[in-house]
Amino acid sequence: MQLMAPQHPIYLDCQATTPLDPEVLDAMLPYFREQFGNPHVDAHVFGREAAAAVEIARSEVAQLINADPREIIFTSGATESNNLAIKGAARYRRDRHGLDHVVTVATEHKCVLESIARLEHEGFRATVLPVEPSGLVDLERVEAALEESTALVTVMAANNEIGTVQPLSEVGKLCRERNVVLHTDAAQAVGKIPFDVHALNVDLASLSAHKLYGPKGIGALYVRRRPRARIEPLFDGGGQERTLRSGTVPVPLVVGFGAATGIARRRLRKEAEHTKMLRDRMLTRLRVRHSDIVVHGAMKPRLPGNLSVGYAGLLAHRLVRELADVALSTGSACSDTSVENSYVLRALGVSESIASGSFRISPGRFTTESDIDRAAAAIADGVDALRASSTQD
Repeated sequence: MQLMAPQHPIYLDCQATTPLDPEVLDAMLPYFREQFGNPHVDAHVFGREAAAAVEIARSEVAQLINADPREIIFTSGATESNNLAIKGAARYRRDRHGLDHVVTVATEHKCVLESIARLEHEGFRATVLPVEPSGLVDLERVEAALEESTALVTVMAANNEIGTVQPLSEVGKLCRERNVVLHTDAAQAVGKIPFDVHALNVDLASLSAHKLYGPKGIGALYVRRRPRARIEPLFDGGGQERTLRSGTVPVPLVVGFGAATGIARRRLRKEAEHTKMLRDRMLTRLRVRHSDIVVHGAMKPRLPGNLSVGYAGLLAHRLVRELADVALSTGSACSDTSVENSYVLRALGVSESIASGSFRISPGRFTTESDIDRAAAAIADGVDALRASSTQD
């Protein structure tokens, strides 16, 4: 009797985090073992080699977004970068220029909204703009929100839950005309779609390595040099990273970040085509089984590997937990411990019934067509089973 090989679990949650690319791991390993020097010590070869590796990685990150390497500040991740950019820019412009107003969007990542709330505690005034049912912010609302006292606008490049891509270039033009600093949380966009800091007119941009097949615990903040975007540091120390982010730079993680961005830059178009094909294949198969499936947000412009869907009469958190071999998310990974409906979907005007039955599917670099086919069947079977059990209760 021939035994069937066990099927591998299917990972479809690449917007929460991506698997580490083997090439990235290979690049990192020597800096855990042989080349372990402190990059801020130039008295010996160990430190100098580490420093050189950091600068090579800095150049790789800069190339991916068309920036100058001197504009890249390494941080622990996008959450720190968002905090540093938002609080740092707002405080600097209040203290030097008396500006006390900030603008953001209702569907931003929690760390952005919480940073804005912290500024409000400090006396800043905040305008939180709604979005259209498409998930996009209306440019006329942005323009109307800008005041003489506006210090900062922060609009994410691509939404972490529904994948919609905001009109950053147009927002940036409005900000430039009024001398307002524009920050964007670009963690989901960079490495998945073209992202050029000059074409998009952004002054500050937050990046994260683990969203593009790099290691966790490392990110970056792009800080424009011309015209200079000035920010205050969050904490004091030895003055590393151009005094904006003190602390010893974690060389292995930085090297991994650099390797990941280099791979992403070389494969950007091909990978976007691959993930879009997988996303569309998944949606086609789910629609064959359930014509009442709802897609959240506009399909264009949208991240190629994002699919956010909802079903009436379904509890998505039960589906996600009961799918033994398929990994999905009910929304932002930062809120998966809660069964409260998504604030992003609420901002789109999605009904509570459909929001409670909504989840996110995000294939990635290593996902195959057979993975999609098997996962689609499992998801559709799971929806049927949960709907049947709810009618029997």
